[in-house]
Amino acid sequence: MQIPPSIDAVQEMLSAQGYVCGRALATVVFLSLKLGRPLFLEGEAGVGKTEIAKALAASLNRRLIRLQCYEGLDASSAVYEWNFPAQMIAIRTAEATGTADRAALNQELFSSDYLVERPLLEAMRPDENGAPVLLIDELDRTDEPFEAFLLEALSDFQVTIPELGTIKAPEPPVVILTSNRTREVHDALKRRCLYHWVDYPDFDREMEILQARAPEASDALSREVVAFVQSLRTEDLFKKPGVAETIDWAKCLLALDVINLSPEVIADTLGAILKYQDDIQKLQGSEAKRILDEARATLEPA
Repeated sequence: MQIPPSIDAVQEMLSAQGYVCGRALATVVFLSLKLGRPLFLEGEAGVGKTEIAKALAASLNRRLIRLQCYEGLDASSAVYEWNFPAQMIAIRTAEATGTADRAALNQELFSSDYLVERPLLEAMRPDENGAPVLLIDELDRTDEPFEAFLLEALSDFQVTIPELGTIKAPEPPVVILTSNRTREVHDALKRRCLYHWVDYPDFDREMEILQARAPEASDALSREVVAFVQSLRTEDLFKKPGVAETIDWAKCLLALDVINLSPEVIADTLGAILKYQDDIQKLQGSEAKRILDEARATLEPA
């Protein structure tokens, strides 16, 4: 599929994949595709940063390649490594058969046959459907040395393997980087990207999202769920529920054949929206009823 010709087309394209986004996000996605610039998305966990990469890959009919970041991630783990067990078997086989020519064996061992490609190298390989979507997820979990390496890799879209030489992407991948902002990412890397802060949606937007992702939920239940979660985000919690938790909770309620929220149902299903025991304890007793009453008070008659 070709790059969409307008911002409205981007919104329609993503909506067809069940991803509802505002015009500001659709604009930065359009510019990223149009200009070939990496897109850097920051925001709280669960607001849909990762999902946009999945929806974009599905919309464009491109392969999605995901690099999940973690503390200690280094260039070799992100780009490539050699298949050491297979290399050892090849060495022992050559020794056992007496055909061990050191130069020829060395050339064979460090050929593409023994190369294990990791996400960054995979993303630079040609693809008949077009350049893949490369998702570099939760970049804030990595260390600064990896950021420096990534800055270089994203500048030229090429990597160097000492034994094989430099490999350059014939067509730059569509790059999306995400961060939950547990630490600041270096400005030099941000300057390479188009930036967007993905915030919690307002009531109407979250209703659209829930209707797209859990269409079997009744309008009345959806309104109560969204209103309750929106009210919950105003509380002093260690981790406020994201949109992902709203969707999960609605699906849990549907599985239990719940028609309307009640303090008892909320208490039984809190584990779907809150992930820390301290937060769950705050909603025990009359707190859940208070927040539910506040949420219902904000709802206009359907």
